[in-house]
Amino acid sequence: MKVVALVSGGKDSCFAMMKSIQYGHEIVALANLMPADDSVDELDSYMYQTVGHQIIVSYAECMGIPLFRRRIQGSTRHEKLNYRITPGDEVEDMYILLNEVKRQLPSVTAVCSGAIASDYQRLRVESVCSRLGLVSLAYLWKQDQSLLLHEMINNGILAITVKVAAMGLDPVKHLGKELSSLGSDLHKLNRLYGINVCGEGGEYETLTLDCPLFKTARIVLEEFKVVMHSSDSIAPVGILHPVSFHLKYKEETSSLGVCDNTNLVDHEKVGLLFEIQGDCFQNFSTLQSVADASSVNHILNDVPDDRLQILCSRMQNTFSICCWLQDSCDTSPGLQDNLKTVLRKVESELLACGCGWKNVLYIHLYLADMNEFALANETYVSFITQEKCPFGVPSRSTIELPLQQVRLGNAYIEVLVANDQTKRVLHVQSISSWAPSCIGPYSQATLHKEILYMAGQLGLHPPTMTLCSGGATNELEQALRNCEAVSECFRASVSTSSVIFVTYCSTRIQPEERKRIEDKLHGVLEEMRHSDKDSLSKLLDTIFLYIHVPNLPKGALVEVKPILYVQENLDTAEGTLHDSPKLRIPTSWGFQYEHWHKSCIQKCIVNGKICAAVLYMTNELARNICSCLLGNQIMEEHLELVSKFCIYLLNEVLLDSAFCWEDIKNLRFYFPTSLNITLEAASIILSRAFDELAESNPTIHVDRFFNLIPVLGAGRTPTSMNDILTCELFAQKS
Repeated sequence: MKVVALVSGGKDSCFAMMKSIQYGHEIVALANLMPADDSVDELDSYMYQTVGHQIIVSYAECMGIPLFRRRIQGSTRHEKLNYRITPGDEVEDMYILLNEVKRQLPSVTAVCSGAIASDYQRLRVESVCSRLGLVSLAYLWKQDQSLLLHEMINNGILAITVKVAAMGLDPVKHLGKELSSLGSDLHKLNRLYGINVCGEGGEYETLTLDCPLFKTARIVLEEFKVVMHSSDSIAPVGILHPVSFHLKYKEETSSLGVCDNTNLVDHEKVGLLFEIQGDCFQNFSTLQSVADASSVNHILNDVPDDRLQILCSRMQNTFSICCWLQDSCDTSPGLQDNLKTVLRKVESELLACGCGWKNVLYIHLYLADMNEFALANETYVSFITQEKCPFGVPSRSTIELPLQQVRLGNAYIEVLVANDQTKRVLHVQSISSWAPSCIGPYSQATLHKEILYMAGQLGLHPPTMTLCSGGATNELEQALRNCEAVSECFRASVSTSSVIFVTYCSTRIQPEERKRIEDKLHGVLEEMRHSDKDSLSKLLDTIFLYIHVPNLPKGALVEVKPILYVQENLDTAEGTLHDSPKLRIPTSWGFQYEHWHKSCIQKCIVNGKICAAVLYMTNELARNICSCLLGNQIMEEHLELVSKFCIYLLNEVLLDSAFCWEDIKNLRFYFPTSLNITLEAASIILSRAFDELAESNPTIHVDRFFNLIPVLGAGRTPTSMNDILTCELFAQKS
């Protein structure tokens, strides 16, 4: 991509340019925001470093590319973490600046910045990029600061300190010093006082005088003066004010991925420097208004009631909605119309419950054809926008399922909703070396009431956003590393905190490779555990479920979707045990406990708060249940008996764990299309079983909500994804 680099003059923005070039991008322009008054060194801003701005003007000549600058008119007006368009805010200055860069250089498609740890800065850059249709590149994001500092110095960044504001840093002693000479001091102060070695906490700021990108000249600072902002005896604050400097031209000019195409703009006419005007107090909310208006007052298409299906559980704090269209043989609508109808129905149901998309925690988007993913995403983003989700957009998993084999339409959606506003969302849209970006309106993970719902992760190489080569096991290992990077942001680990670990396996995986998938998964998780010596004491009894599906996004071979328990308060006591109402199983069912029942159950109980279980109904177990020899064709009466047995076992699991049916948040039944049973028929069978259970327990509430998922297969291991029925239960005490 052709990139405009946001530069402050500091080491981070310069190194971010170098990393962008390393990953195949081309820097074609620079963009800088400076104080309105040249005599002012520093602004009171959380967004912009301005110390040394007098020297930035030379960067255009040093690099031989245009520099677009704007004087900051705005101030900090929107202080919340997630930025919303606010006239007069300093972020609008960035919008005006980058908008003009895009106008003058239409080939620019990305912006790189030097954000390392500041969500405040990253989210604002991402907000502006989203409004302008640009990709945010943040290759330093979440990288180890000690390693970063070492890399910067070793890769030829010559930077000096221009501000110090931390315990152990003396303005008189340390200002104007080269970064390479301060490395040991910074690491020592990190050990003593916990300062950030890259200055991410504002401990110090730098100005780059030379680096490999400066192909034409380097900057020589001739004279400066120290300006004290605070003479505090513990942590004095001082800045360096440049008095005079000059450029020293280099004899050899070698390009390091920096564009030297002088035809990008008419340099002979206007030179390399552009100062951008414009009023940041102008209201730029048109885009937001259009987005909001685009999905307000949707009117459902004329879809017969018997075709548009919706189920909604009625739990106190968290509930589920699933919606789909029954396929009507020859008249099935296209994906776009299908998905619009389903999303509108879900939106209508949310409004009826007093909620909106902002309350959604997680969305499973099931498609009949993954080749239509781009079209599905286009429709999806017209409904679920960042403006509608001020607390963060929901996490998402997108899977191709054999929907039409069970007479469903082209799209099937499952939504998990919370009727409060306590969710915590991690949504990083920037491409980085940390984990795959989520450029669209879905987040990497959503934490709600100590449960971390993680978006489905593919084996994508984060800096390039391309799938790993080398087959399914390599993709799986990268997907696990990506999951771990996300979970670490919540002080958790997929290796120790996972309650349920779902792995979707594409049909493109060869049978002989399936066994290696299981070995690789457990091997990588074991390696992660041993890297944390304290992890074994916190290890959960994770449930593993493998699901066989036709296709995955980007043609991936595997996708992983863990659900984690993240204890928010370490002093929190375990959940209070109470006498759960005991359900009477209908006597006509005739089930009695036998030792082999346990062989088909995996369960995970966490601190008396969470009960998760998966039931694997294999053909062999079904023979035991039905007391007959089952051939290749499973009859509906056999499935009915197996379904009742599943409900019986679920009741036993809940009872043994001191949970009740009202605690269930999700209840899914995966059934293989090889059964040759429509979803409607399977739903009737299960509903009938739940009705019988409710009739036998008239004084106890039994929620009949469950979700049926048609799959090619499911099972306990990737080599045994041939269950007749697989049940996934997740319960949590309120």
